[in-house]
Amino acid sequence: MPAKNYLKAEQKEKLQKALKEEENAEIRERILILLLVNDGKTQAEIANFIGCGQKKVSYWWVHGDVENLESLKDKRMEGNHRKATAKYIELLLETVDKEPKDLGYEFGRWTAKSRNGER
Repeated sequence: MPAKNYLKAEQKEKLQKALKEEENAEIRERILILLLVNDGKTQAEIANFIGCGQKKVSYWWVHGDVENLESLKDKRMEGNHRKATAKYIELLLETVDKEPKDLGYEFGRWTAKSRNGER
């Protein structure tokens, strides 16, 4: 582990600001790891405090670059693109406004499972 307060004041301020402004919870957790390392906490203490594994703390302590906060993103975050295009959503909304029988279906109304599992 590095010595306590290994970050420069500007680096620490940058991380603290990013911690407050970042929307992604995983990125905030990684920023918090770097700040806690700077406070002199051990990997075990950080893992216990955050509620994650020591491997995760160790990984982000090594791979998280304070000068490049983009380093706190992982490859999985890059590929999460929206599957439904605006054109598809528009067509879907137009379709559900029509009666199913008008489109050649045998049933008389659209049904869908709600979030609580009821129809």
